[in-house]
Amino acid sequence: MWTVVYIARNRIEAETLKGILDGEGVLVTLRPVGVPHFGDSGNVEILVPESEAEEAHAILNSVII
Repeated sequence: MWTVVYIARNRIEAETLKGILDGEGVLVTLRPVGVPHFGDSGNVEILVPESEAEEAHAILNSVII
């Protein structure tokens, strides 16, 4: 089961955080939130397997101010 660990403000932020998690060996998928016409400026959920959620939170907490 995939679990949302963070909701990014836009696609650029989501892709940046995905790259960090990928680099740490965490499986990641992205899912747009809300209305499709917002394009890349809409919120994006960052999801990881439930078994990796704790690790992903720790990684994200170390890089997000």
